[in-house]
Amino acid sequence: MNRGNSDELLQELRRKNVALQYKAESRFGGQPDAVLQHTPGPGRWSAVQCLEHLNTYGRFYLPALDQAITRGEQRNSRPAPLFRSSWIGAWFTRLMEPGTDGSLRSRMKSPKGHLPSVQPDVAAVLQEFIQQQERMEDLLLRAEKVNIQQLKVPTSLSRFIKLSAGDTFCFLTAHIRRHILQAERAIGSMQQAEKVV
Repeated sequence: MNRGNSDELLQELRRKNVALQYKAESRFGGQPDAVLQHTPGPGRWSAVQCLEHLNTYGRFYLPALDQAITRGEQRNSRPAPLFRSSWIGAWFTRLMEPGTDGSLRSRMKSPKGHLPSVQPDVAAVLQEFIQQQERMEDLLLRAEKVNIQQLKVPTSLSRFIKLSAGDTFCFLTAHIRRHILQAERAIGSMQQAEKVV
């Protein structure tokens, strides 16, 4: 989204967030550990590794968004009717957002601090992911009462590169959607392999 109604943007992001949380609980919760730890091939991540990767981003961005929104609340920031992405915010989001057909625009190398471990603890990773989605929903609700254009959030790339809170929410949601798709494909590859056998 480059420009649009702030309320509609936040509501759309909340809908996506709820859908992602539901998908994590229904699609990944209850699966045997072996299914979630299955890697589709050399150099590819298992479903639980995808979720752990997302958790590393949540550990950085959710507190940063919380701080930005808290600052806005303390300064009596008021929501603006329109939100406009910066060029870099729009670019980050476009880079991460899956296509309408579920395709991913490009493969990327994950930064060192965001690489998952070889065999993460399935229950702990899934629980943290769901808790992060609940926190995201709370932040999106709070964001409705502040100016998501003016509030700035540092990126994990550099504290000198900052995005608006609105762009951060968009990027983070696109990134989560990207890796949830990847996790589903990892599970699907195991189910396909079992059919062949």
